[in-house]
Amino acid sequence: MRPYELLIGLRYTRAKRRNHFISFISLISMIGIALGIVVLIVVLSVMNGFQKELRTRILGVASHVEISQFDGTLTQWPAVAEAAKRNAQVEAAAPYVMAQGMVSFDHGVQGTLIRGILPVLENEVVELGKQMKLGRLDNLRPGEFGIVLGIDLARSLGAGMGSKITVIAPQGQVTPAGILPRLKQFTVVGVFEAGMSVYDSGLALVHMDDAAKLYRMEDKVSGVRLKIKDLYLAPRVSRELAASLPGDYYVRDWTQQNANFFRAVQMEKTVMFVIMFFIVAVAAFNIVSTLVMVVTDKQADIAILRTLGASPGSIMKILIVQGTVIGVIGTLIGVAGGVLLAANIDVVVPFIERLFGMHFLAKDVYYISELPSDVQTSDVVAIGSVSFLLSLLATLYPSWRASKINPAEALRYE
Repeated sequence: MRPYELLIGLRYTRAKRRNHFISFISLISMIGIALGIVVLIVVLSVMNGFQKELRTRILGVASHVEISQFDGTLTQWPAVAEAAKRNAQVEAAAPYVMAQGMVSFDHGVQGTLIRGILPVLENEVVELGKQMKLGRLDNLRPGEFGIVLGIDLARSLGAGMGSKITVIAPQGQVTPAGILPRLKQFTVVGVFEAGMSVYDSGLALVHMDDAAKLYRMEDKVSGVRLKIKDLYLAPRVSRELAASLPGDYYVRDWTQQNANFFRAVQMEKTVMFVIMFFIVAVAAFNIVSTLVMVVTDKQADIAILRTLGASPGSIMKILIVQGTVIGVIGTLIGVAGGVLLAANIDVVVPFIERLFGMHFLAKDVYYISELPSDVQTSDVVAIGSVSFLLSLLATLYPSWRASKINPAEALRYE
């Protein structure tokens, strides 16, 4: 592109037009692109924030990788843990016993999952110790039959610290009176809050030795839980462990355990991107109407340029410059505004809530009561690039139409 084409295109962009309506449409196009980009960046950042927050809460209780056998039990777990730790990505390993059961207190009965753990090793695998609301995970000691309840499970039972609750195992025991369920009394020594309903209302923790006695596991466990350095490498690590461990083991990672949930979140994010993208597309194609009116308004100018020796390609480039400037300015304003708003969403949203006396995410309804935000560079670059490309494409037809103007016809009535 030669300098005069660029200079004339920029001059047309800055010059005061005789038709102020064209200037107004140009401004609206620019504002539309900027607002569309702001909304798109903020929406994707908030959804990224939700995804990150939920992943953090899930992995606060669930492990990165689990190793078990296909019958749901595992023998000689120390050897399996040591073999898994030979992988450079594995940081820690902890055994567990997982079984279904019922807990009863006073007149309340609730079905739940009973997880037997070794508190010291468990704290190395997940951050459950940081989520304790009452008591400590270390209060679980072998032979004392203590139990740690999820906060919603404790509320539904009406149990508190020191309460004596009955754990009912589904496996029965044969007696002269017939088959009776196995019962054991446990003392509540702690309450945790993971922030996920599936755990807070359906999980109870006991010491692994106590769980093994209750469910007659003897020297077996349900499996081994692993923590790895980079949680996003969990699928690769699980495949490596499945191939390297001697024997037949069932290895699964956190993406498989919560596959449907994260797939739904990703699908929702994609759909929201497409919907919000159309806002930017509509604003970008407003440039078409702006340049069509510019061509109509400046037919005489274009004809004069043609008579002075400007080629059809040069006329086309001049109009492309003018339309591109509108798109670039709108894109830059939108990207800057979107990043600024998304990065300060924790300040803006509370201000709006105080201003209108409302709360977007009520604490008694939602586990995440604040809008999280995670601005990802890849999203910002993708949004800015696509918006610029749409703006550029929108200039092609009006520019081509301007290049086809016949100078003699345009100057006939001048």
